[in-house]
Amino acid sequence: MTISSITQTSHDRHGRYPQALCVEDLRRNLDTVRARIAEACRRAGRDPGDVRLLPVSKTIDEARIRLAHAAGCRLLGENKVQEAHRKWEAMADLTDLRWSVIGHLQTNKARQVARFAAEFQALDSLRVARALDRHLQAEGRALDVFVQVNTSGEASKYGLAPDDAPAFIAALPDFSSLRVRGLMTLALFSSEADRVRECFARLRELRDRLRQCAPDGIGLDELSMGMSGDFEIAIEEGATVVRVGQAIFGARALPDSYYWPAGGDA
Repeated sequence: MTISSITQTSHDRHGRYPQALCVEDLRRNLDTVRARIAEACRRAGRDPGDVRLLPVSKTIDEARIRLAHAAGCRLLGENKVQEAHRKWEAMADLTDLRWSVIGHLQTNKARQVARFAAEFQALDSLRVARALDRHLQAEGRALDVFVQVNTSGEASKYGLAPDDAPAFIAALPDFSSLRVRGLMTLALFSSEADRVRECFARLRELRDRLRQCAPDGIGLDELSMGMSGDFEIAIEEGATVVRVGQAIFGARALPDSYYWPAGGDA
């Protein structure tokens, strides 16, 4: 039996993730997700240590984020810059808590990202790259970035077309404050596992091609792909970062489809 035939999406699990309301709940959910990561790695013949779990705290309030910190979370993913910046300011006392911005960024928000983010996973515009670089230099900081690619071909999604990625990557050495780590994508929101898998495989194949011509200093080791409903398929296709929200914090008030496709979280 092939991996493709045994691994399914779980986008229909909305409401099955109970709310994590205490440190023990969060630790248990984190352990469960890590066990699922390990099992997906076993199927794919990979080392679980090669996959980073990024908990996504979109819509989660400060009190529960503090519980997540107590449960061991030190890097959290946020979609909206203003929400992330507000949380960063409110929890400045947690000096080891860092923030990854994983949603679309407009140039007028680049200054905020340059102030506080440790990572930005949705770079798909040279205008944004230029703005980030300018503000980062003013702050005396550097920023890890992932280039977002639209592997599903949906017009409603952000990200570069795969054919545009080589020229975009070639231009990034001009921005010395941006440390390119890899690529990011959002798969189709679908219960058809094979169609979801194609989106992840497309990103991996693109990364492998780009590695052959990437400029010096451009890192393409990382693949950020997969969320609560499909991260196991993503791991089987080579993900090194999975963005998981609801399987850790609990179901949101609205189903996944409300946030899709512009959401970018799990």
